[in-house]
Amino acid sequence: MKILDIDKDVLLKPLQAVSGIVERRHTLPILSNVLLEADGTSLNLLATDLEIQVSTSTSLEKKVASKYAITVSARKLQDILRALPEGTSVSVDAQETRIQVKAGKSRFNLQTLPAQDFPKLAQADQGGGTVTLPQKALKDLLMLVQYGMAQQDIRYYLNGLLVVVEADQLTVVATDGHRLAYASTSIPQSVDRAEVIIPRKAVIELIKLLGDVEDPVEVQLLPNQVRFGFSGIEVISKVVDGKFPDYNRVIPTNYKKHFKLGRLVLQQALQRAAILSNEKFRGVRWVLTPDTLKIVCTNAEQEEAEEELEVSYNGDPLDIGFNITYLLDVLNNLADEEIDCAVGDANSSMLLSVPGNQNFKYVVMPMRI
Repeated sequence: MKILDIDKDVLLKPLQAVSGIVERRHTLPILSNVLLEADGTSLNLLATDLEIQVSTSTSLEKKVASKYAITVSARKLQDILRALPEGTSVSVDAQETRIQVKAGKSRFNLQTLPAQDFPKLAQADQGGGTVTLPQKALKDLLMLVQYGMAQQDIRYYLNGLLVVVEADQLTVVATDGHRLAYASTSIPQSVDRAEVIIPRKAVIELIKLLGDVEDPVEVQLLPNQVRFGFSGIEVISKVVDGKFPDYNRVIPTNYKKHFKLGRLVLQQALQRAAILSNEKFRGVRWVLTPDTLKIVCTNAEQEEAEEELEVSYNGDPLDIGFNITYLLDVLNNLADEEIDCAVGDANSSMLLSVPGNQNFKYVVMPMRI
């Protein structure tokens, strides 16, 4: 029975939107599949890994003869469609446990699994805070902090991103215990305080799916899940259960030693010095003296890189060590021309911020070198 007649790009675009979260190898074979549901002139696609669910729909030029639902390997169907020439028309025929994808003289027989066995995330009750902001604003905000999330930390609440809405502010915070990234933006409406921790995988997927456009994204924070709706796509994610560290206590407020640096100048100096850094510890020394910052990296072979930058600094001399990767992460994700560095002593964290912008802060702990 023919169930679909469609241009390959019309099917490929929504399929790519949902299949990013699909695991190639899963203990439950059906989770490697995408659910296709057609009704009238609408085709809905849905994928899940039991923690995150992404769904979208596309309009069909030809009305389907009868309502149907199937599940098929998301990766295989996507790879087949990608490999077909531009503008190819694709037809899909369904048999009992298979579908046949036909394009020109090509034929692909794929296994299916019953649609009724496909697990969907239970929709949480309504409630919680709902905010709307431009997609670009949310994407930029996530990009400013996402590199600070932990990866596979036993403190599971660090393997994600804290999202806080309060009054007319949306704040995002990420930390792995060694550094902390904080960013906030104003939102058009005022809401009651709500906060959730979004899992790392959901954050990475959102960044991929959000567009650099002013079109709106609706964010709904619920007690046990968070929903994002934009451009016909819905992303639902379970939230991480745990208490996020009090970020306000981590961000220093009383440092007297400040100096400004060109972001690009510092970034390039660190990239050069990093070539000779210790591959295991990735340490870099910052030696501050009046008007000068020396950046020094050494490695196990006793090789050394030294960069010297002019800075407007007139405080006491300071010799402090950092993980060079943590410094490059923040510089790679900022677009501002200048950054402000505030330091205490050799055992205290450093605060990086952007001059004239209270909405971004980055704290990095020192390391012994």
